[in-house]
Amino acid sequence: MEFPKFLIGDNTDYPEAIFVIHTEFPRCIINLADDEVEWLEEFNTSDEEELLEESQILVEAASNFYDREIERYDN
Repeated sequence: MEFPKFLIGDNTDYPEAIFVIHTEFPRCIINLADDEVEWLEEFNTSDEEELLEESQILVEAASNFYDREIERYDN
């Protein structure tokens, strides 16, 4: 099965959260409410700087994806 690059996740236990799941490497769940990133991959501590840069890129891409999806729902 092929998945899209991003998916929107919802959970009523976290009503303020806006979850976007990144399904490609490096897989992660991003909460757009606070830009928190939960990695679903294992990394070395030496990868920390690269992960910080990657997380900033992914948060921006996830935000753009979410905005686009919400705009499509509104239309």
